[in-house]
Amino acid sequence: MIAETGQLALALALALALVQAVLPLAGAARGDRRWMAAGHWMAWGVLLFLATAYACLTTAFVQYDFSVAYVAQHANLALPLHYRVTAVWGGHEGSLLLWVLILALWTVAVSHFSRSLPRTMVARIIAVLGAVTVGFLAFMIFTSNPFDRLIPAPLDGRDLNPLLQDPGMIFHPPLLYMGYVGFSVTFAFAIAALLNGRLDAAWARWSRPWAAVAWAFLTLGIALGSWWAYYELGWGGWWFWDPVENASLMPWLTGTALIHSLAVTDKRGGFRVWTLMLAIVTFGLTLLGAFLVRSGVITSVHAFATDPERGTFILAFLVLSMGLALALYTWRAPRVGPGPAFGYLSRESGLLANNLLLAVATLTVLLGTLYPLAMDALGGGRISVGPPYFEAVFTPVMLPLLVLMGLGPLLRWKLHAPGELARAIAGIVVAAGVIGGLWPLALGAWSPLTALSTVIASFILLAIALDLHGRLRPATPGWNGLRRRLKGLKPHYLGMHLAHAGVAVFLIGVAMVSTYEVERDVRLAPGDEVTVAGYTFTFLGTHERVGSNFLADTGRVTVTRDGQAIARLHPEKRHYPSQSMPMTQAALDRGLFRDLYVSLGDPLDDGAWVVRVYYKPYMTWLWGGCLFLTLGALLAATDRRYRLVRAPRTRPARPAGALRPGEASC
Repeated sequence: MIAETGQLALALALALALVQAVLPLAGAARGDRRWMAAGHWMAWGVLLFLATAYACLTTAFVQYDFSVAYVAQHANLALPLHYRVTAVWGGHEGSLLLWVLILALWTVAVSHFSRSLPRTMVARIIAVLGAVTVGFLAFMIFTSNPFDRLIPAPLDGRDLNPLLQDPGMIFHPPLLYMGYVGFSVTFAFAIAALLNGRLDAAWARWSRPWAAVAWAFLTLGIALGSWWAYYELGWGGWWFWDPVENASLMPWLTGTALIHSLAVTDKRGGFRVWTLMLAIVTFGLTLLGAFLVRSGVITSVHAFATDPERGTFILAFLVLSMGLALALYTWRAPRVGPGPAFGYLSRESGLLANNLLLAVATLTVLLGTLYPLAMDALGGGRISVGPPYFEAVFTPVMLPLLVLMGLGPLLRWKLHAPGELARAIAGIVVAAGVIGGLWPLALGAWSPLTALSTVIASFILLAIALDLHGRLRPATPGWNGLRRRLKGLKPHYLGMHLAHAGVAVFLIGVAMVSTYEVERDVRLAPGDEVTVAGYTFTFLGTHERVGSNFLADTGRVTVTRDGQAIARLHPEKRHYPSQSMPMTQAALDRGLFRDLYVSLGDPLDDGAWVVRVYYKPYMTWLWGGCLFLTLGALLAATDRRYRLVRAPRTRPARPAGALRPGEASC
């Protein structure tokens, strides 16, 4: 009865989510505290029943219950235990259950950590999240039920997709969903503010930590997916502009704009209309991503479903939720004032340009992603929009944005004198030009685009150093003065600079690896060698290895440089008996300034193989930059100024001479 228990838990979760979506909203309208408080308990109930359903599905996988159709499609008797556990989110139905479970976790977190906010605001936030939960639960129960039975039950299952049998895929989907679903919270804050009519800076301050945490998870999830594809697929790249990759990039771009817009609304009370729209659009793009992945309109290694009924349902949910949100925005937004004035050279102007450029970048990605789908739907045939388009239109938009990133923190709010700014940055502009311009020569050749990228990255890092120097320069000399200045640095300030430094490090990694990587596809027999970028790779042949549920041809490659041994690499070509698709497992030797990458292609005669060898400079900087971005956002979210404490309730003052309760007069 495990599957039936899970099915019942889903039904009960849907019922409670309906109450959660209606009762607190009605309570906020009526001023009924009990109804508003009910949303808190409904959120806990939804989480309890969804956790029960998730535990039931996991148990079905662990126990090889192939009478559950989803288990039969994504597991078999040879699948190791840790992959049976992660196979729960290895397909459409189970990943959707994980999505809704994470949404319930976010809702409970908001309910718990927002107790200091006004009751009506929290009630409306919980109600909006309940409505979103209803939509996804209805989608799952009526079109994508993970507990459907299969009668008669097969003796064995089809196995989990070999692409997903990798440690990277254990962490990538949950982290990505934490980011996707986290932007439902900022959407709920925006809708609650519109319903409440309170569109001042307070709601932006309340939203900022939630937006930062969601953005951090989305950043880390995208980075892990890229890292997985880099070493698992054997092609050596880290981004292919795949439609599903674009589906995660678009909310990341608008989420980045949202974080900066929230800062202006919080600090200066400006950009309120911008901030509301960005919160709505970012949520809409997460729904669009779910539609692209789960509707079958695209073909990708990342896509789940191919059922048009599912695509119709989630498209209807997207249209309904965005239609209602934009209608409310149209009604309320005109009442929002323009905000305080600011000069053309100010931090507000820099952040406005930042938002505009991020919006343009998002539109270019959206156009390149949806245009082939629109042409196919209109009978124009299948066309492909690939990396050349995106690189041609996306890069010119991002370069000025990166310059603004370095300049922005140095600008003052409201107005900055041009001459003062020029004098402040003149030194770092010259230093960045020299350092960044000469840096590519260290790799033996000079490239204009690479030099431009390293100049911009150097400018960002030097601007951070300049700003920190200005903040830390003590008014009184000595260690005590410096210590006071260090204590005065707030987490949101340090997090901002750490994230910006991460972008600079990432930019250096991208520029170097894109320009100076070396690739060789060669035929190697045992004993043959090939030299790439000064490293000699000697192929010693292959041997068979029996894995837990696969057979592998494991290569043996030694790497030397100037006669000195550097590494021994063991790339694999895996074959899964239950699947006809071979899998490539690349072997890497990582270093701070370069990766050495070897993967096996197809076997040839006489023990020879097609072998792909890469030299990838600064590849570690790319992943390190993503890590800095994530840590910076999480650090900013810990700032104490976002933690509101409800003022203690005090009794009315007793008039002089009044008696305490129960005290008799003489």
